[in-house]
Amino acid sequence: MTTTAERGRIPNDVLTSVRKSMNLSQDEFARGLRDAGEELGEPNDASKRLVQRWESGETRTCRPLYARALKQLTGRTPESLGFAIPMTRVHSDGAGGHDMEAGEVGTTDAATSPEPEPQSEYAGIWLSRYEFYSSSRDETFDCKHHVVIVQHGNRLTAQSLLGASTNPDSPLSLDLTVERNVVTGTWTEQTAADGYYQGARYHGAIQLLIEPTGRRMAGKWVGFGKDFDVNTGPWELRLLDRSTGRASIERYSTTPE
Repeated sequence: MTTTAERGRIPNDVLTSVRKSMNLSQDEFARGLRDAGEELGEPNDASKRLVQRWESGETRTCRPLYARALKQLTGRTPESLGFAIPMTRVHSDGAGGHDMEAGEVGTTDAATSPEPEPQSEYAGIWLSRYEFYSSSRDETFDCKHHVVIVQHGNRLTAQSLLGASTNPDSPLSLDLTVERNVVTGTWTEQTAADGYYQGARYHGAIQLLIEPTGRRMAGKWVGFGKDFDVNTGPWELRLLDRSTGRASIERYSTTPE
């Protein structure tokens, strides 16, 4: 039976999608965190149960020890992995000074936020394809990624699979919301450090329409260019596999055709 506390949790789908994109089980992810801690000279006790608590939303923050291990393992900060950042309050210490104390977590309280009914209508592995025009090269480029989508309620969280992009070392993330047949959200792409854009991080907005079959979404992206001008172009997602299991992740961890 699901308790009231469990119904009030908001799962960390960002962390789940990143883990799946790395093709790691929860146990393997925990082992990776322990190895990362050893590399940093800060041993930790990461376990499968800890990863489960993070992904389920039971634990919404992480200790600094784990934050550093997460950054070492994934290359991403805790906030970009869906963790809430504790806020602090300053108060007088009664002796002419001030102290910091932990306050409320810096997100909406899960206990007061109704959780949408779980759905998985759009979960799976999708081919992401967008086009953009490079004014400096006077050419239009067609960029493809294989992405894994995790769904919770009307929220879709997507992360590109490792090694599954026509832009080498350029991971893509999508944070989307579904309302009937309209998908709206944001995108972020970190370009390769040794590529043309020299590791620049680009982000913007996206809106797509879902076809009646539910197997294709198509629309437009908006974002800023190298010269900080606002650009737009076509973007589509095509369903490849309903499964997000390890066999499917391995199958699509290749450069899209």
